[in-house]
Amino acid sequence: MAKQVIMGEVVPFKKPRLTEKHKDKIPCKNGHHKWKTANGQRFVKPGKLVTRYRCKCCYATKNRSI
Repeated sequence: MAKQVIMGEVVPFKKPRLTEKHKDKIPCKNGHHKWKTANGQRFVKPGKLVTRYRCKCCYATKNRSI
């Protein structure tokens, strides 16, 4: 008499794409930051209002005068 082998259900695993794997790292390395205004970081030059921006991924900063 042969033994019956009951196997579980096969679940297909999805390999993550490179864009999903390195989602927050690649854009900053290529110069495409996600700029967001830094709260409380506004200051005034003579005659100009300057806003400080900070990248929300790598925390790089830049200033822009309005």
